Amino acid sequence: METTSRAGARGADGPAETEGGTTAPRTVDAYLRAPFPWYGLDEAFTGPRWLMQVGADSDGVVQHGATGHGEAPSIRPDTSDADKGRFAVVVTVGTSPVRRTSDGTGQLEATTASSAAWLAGSGLLASTWPALLDHALRDDWLKQQTEAAFELADDLAGAAWSALSLPVDGALTPFHYRESEFGWVLAGSTAGGVHLGAYGRGMSAYGLGFSAIEDINTYG
Repeated sequence: METTSRAGARGADGPAETEGGTTAPRTVDAYLRAPFPWYGLDEAFTGPRWLMQVGADSDGVVQHGATGHGEAPSIRPDTSDADKGRFAVVVTVGTSPVRRTSDGTGQLEATTASSAAWLAGSGLLASTWPALLDHALRDDWLKQQTEAAFELADDLAGAAWSALSLPVDGALTPFHYRESEFGWVLAGSTAGGVHLGAYGRGMSAYGLGFSAIEDINTYG
């Protein structure tokens, strides 16, 4: 798959990391260093908005990041249905070609819509793991499920995905969409040259729209 590395990918409350790269803290400054525009839900969404994290390559260049909307999910949900929360996370992935690492010892793959699908799928899993799962088994469960999410992201034309068109900066844009018992995931590419992923629970994806964030400080 032409995507970012699986290593170190986390959900809403953990860092996400690109291959050979680093993670940046949840500060506006980290987002401001990105060489691409950030995306979030458009103005039709009137709920809370919050920063998550960005991922950078080995040279410190920001490659991707996420913004949250709604009720921030807990990574340790209790057993009550009331604690499931309603949230949507938007993942922005900058367009990047195949390139060598700064030390010349490796190669970073190109980013595509599959990159966004992988980051969104793994983020959903990390945010919504089953409450009744024994903690000792969580790592094994998460490893198995994230491997499955990676394989699904590598096959966006497969039967697991359906087509969904949603507005991006006011223009209908095609996305790949799938649902699971944990929530939904979608991914696509924008006319502006970035790849978008999103995941959520309790908020229908069918009514969402996306737009470039004019002032990332509104999420801080």
